[in-house]
Amino acid sequence: MNKKFKLSLEDKLMIDGRALYRIIAESDFAYVKKGDKGGYIEKESNLAQDEDCWVYNNARVYGNALVYGDARVYGNASVYGNALVCGNVLVCRNAEVSGNARVYGNSLVDENARVYGNALVYGNAHVYGNALVYGNAVVYGDACVYDNMLAKDSVVTVGGLEFTITKTTTHLAVGCKAHRLKEWRELLTQDLNLYSAEVKGNYAELRALVETLVREY
Repeated sequence: MNKKFKLSLEDKLMIDGRALYRIIAESDFAYVKKGDKGGYIEKESNLAQDEDCWVYNNARVYGNALVYGDARVYGNASVYGNALVCGNVLVCRNAEVSGNARVYGNSLVDENARVYGNALVYGNAHVYGNALVYGNAVVYGDACVYDNMLAKDSVVTVGGLEFTITKTTTHLAVGCKAHRLKEWRELLTQDLNLYSAEVKGNYAELRALVETLVREY
């Protein structure tokens, strides 16, 4: 098998006592052209030589981490430890995937988000903002974990309405509106009509789901 990249021994950086080397494309594939410079990896086993996966910009992959499939790592993002990133995943900006975390499917990890521990993120899940997904958390389907939300246990996702509902360890998100669980309990003492005009006939169903999820807190 022909190699799609090589390590540039002249262009390296040190992280935690490890030398990482910039990669240079040896052939054309996907959006990459022969001679293009990519990000930094510690060793060839950090990035698969087949398929269209790539590390861009100043992103870093090191330790025993592996990026494969069609996954892409951009910006200043880091993938390290024993982490696996594959499928059509995007890891962008300052995001980090580490520990024994697994991110696959069509997932996105973006901005300052961190996924670590034994966490799993897959499906069409999005993790972004300053969100932390860790421990034995499982984030999947169309779930969105964002802003300052924390997920250290399994995330509950409910679809089928105008809004996707996502419940994490600390927060409940209805569409793009997220509050801490205790704040939702306070909101439920009010009319909760901030959604009523938008959810049309499903308002009662939406409220019942929110009440159930918050009551379990």
